[in-house]
Amino acid sequence: MNNSITAIPGIEVGHWTDPNAETGCTVISVPEPNVAAVEVRGAAPGSRETSLLETGMRIEQIQAILLTGGSAFGLSAADGVVSALVSDGRGHDTGVARVPIVPAAVIFDLYPGDSTVRPGPDAGEAAYRARNSSAVESGSIGAGTGATVAKWRGFEHMAPGGIGNGLRTYGDLSVGSLVVTNGVGDVFTIDGESLTGGPSEPGPPQLVPPAQTNTTLVVVATNARLSRSELTRLCVRAHDAMATCIRPAHTRFDGDIAFAVSCGEVEADVETAAEGAYGATAAAIEDAIRSAAP
Repeated sequence: MNNSITAIPGIEVGHWTDPNAETGCTVISVPEPNVAAVEVRGAAPGSRETSLLETGMRIEQIQAILLTGGSAFGLSAADGVVSALVSDGRGHDTGVARVPIVPAAVIFDLYPGDSTVRPGPDAGEAAYRARNSSAVESGSIGAGTGATVAKWRGFEHMAPGGIGNGLRTYGDLSVGSLVVTNGVGDVFTIDGESLTGGPSEPGPPQLVPPAQTNTTLVVVATNARLSRSELTRLCVRAHDAMATCIRPAHTRFDGDIAFAVSCGEVEADVETAAEGAYGATAAAIEDAIRSAAP
């Protein structure tokens, strides 16, 4: 059974992974037509094209989303995705050329992996070319390869994070979530069970040496027909799931970002879809930790 974001018709996901350097990138290819939105809550984000997804912007449709390791260096992987989309004839029609719209966001995975190796254009194109509609693999793969969590209590408590998947269905409505779990905080299930050994109330940070940048990234997709304004409610609830399951979340050391994409024609109540985003994202965060390579 497919309990991942590719259960949404037309969504395809591909990865590029370097297990030795502990980094990678993940591409979510989105069917057209679609509408996309974003909300940034972490204080240390690394991103590209996210301003275009704000309410009121003229272009609402995208072709793909890139999630990548490599910190700000990894944003160059989006160039490879753009090039591949151009060769496939996909992009926003300007009348002169088709310009692919590929929002991108990064995690900091330069430690403890090899900080000299970062995903670049070739990695981005490879991830795009590897895309498929099969159930998305969870754990230490793609953008989640070098992800870690539970550093708030000190780096001796650091545990592997990774990619996680979740899906919620209500009749004809489906909401899927793909998460790269790389927070500075400890991780809990939606019911409050500690998955990384931390207390339910984080308390003061014990970050020695000072915290590196971290970041949890979420992509929520639904087959509901929603406006950009309505999609922002899915972003809000995805962030709520982060705050429920990662303690603390949205810190000065995280660049937490949630994307949401509507790519279907199902008539659905926006609050129902938003609760689907909450449940699917919480499930994906738990899945990432339980699936991560030790």
